[in-house]
Amino acid sequence: MHPYSALRAPRRRLLALALSLAAGAAALPAAAQSAPFPTRPIRLVVGYAAGGATDVIARLVAVKMGEQLGQPVMVDNRAGANSNLGAEIVARAAPDGYTLYVYTIANTINASLYPRLGYDPVKDFEPIGLIAKIPNILVVNPKLPIKSLADYVRYARDARDGITFASSGSGSSIHLSGEMFKMQSGLKMLHVPYKGSAPAVTDLLGGQVDSMFDNTPSALPHVQAGKLRAIAITSAQRSSLLPDVPTLAESGYPGFDVQSWFALAAPAGTPRPVIAQLNAALDKSLAAPDVRQRLQELAAAPVPGTPEEARSFANAEIKRWREVVKASGASAQ
Repeated sequence: MHPYSALRAPRRRLLALALSLAAGAAALPAAAQSAPFPTRPIRLVVGYAAGGATDVIARLVAVKMGEQLGQPVMVDNRAGANSNLGAEIVARAAPDGYTLYVYTIANTINASLYPRLGYDPVKDFEPIGLIAKIPNILVVNPKLPIKSLADYVRYARDARDGITFASSGSGSSIHLSGEMFKMQSGLKMLHVPYKGSAPAVTDLLGGQVDSMFDNTPSALPHVQAGKLRAIAITSAQRSSLLPDVPTLAESGYPGFDVQSWFALAAPAGTPRPVIAQLNAALDKSLAAPDVRQRLQELAAAPVPGTPEEARSFANAEIKRWREVVKASGASAQ
């Protein structure tokens, strides 16, 4: 036996052991990536208080997605700064799929409404998919001699001071729906902002203001009770809940299509397989008959689709509202 044979054997065993450990270490990331998702509850951040349309829709979807994913999806209301507080929380969260955000039309408006944001509405989020859209309704006090959009235009032109329209706040979709119509019609319209939709509707009912481009769920009960008169709807198609109310597009303003909308997003950098799994769970939830029925009761239309479609839509909305915000002169700090 060669005098060095006794030394070579242990060295070969050590080398084999080292190679085995190295191979195992290299396989760890792949194993980690293939770990099942989710293995614990998911937090869904809503940038508004409980009870509003965003919260109601978020909870409806959260329950169904939890059933699809096998883990509960827990709604976390973080109201503040027109949903910016909640957006910042999610933008800074770990990109692992366990913290999600209900991304809305407000975030695309805020991109140009606020001179500084604590997050980037585009770069800090990974879209999962759109949830639903809700149109606004142009409503007036029924004591006014306005029964159609033509009457509304005539009234605004004949009145010395034009016509007033209330909103839930400067920069809201309710406000900017009015501003977009003002841009297209050339009418003299005075914006009267309120701290929320409820006080705005109260003054509209009382005759302190003339009109409002209110969210359908808020205005609908008053329209059905005859306390407000619906003149036109802001979506491209009529609502099944108000089939006799024409759209602004068919009333002489082609292409007019404004709707409040809701989407699901994750922090930027969330793995694509996780995004794909969440998107599949969302689309299956939106296809559930009970979810579709509840959305219809809220005057909302489900919008299933891909993450890429959601991203393209949000980017287009940011560009669109930038032009309207600039024309309106609206701003927020």
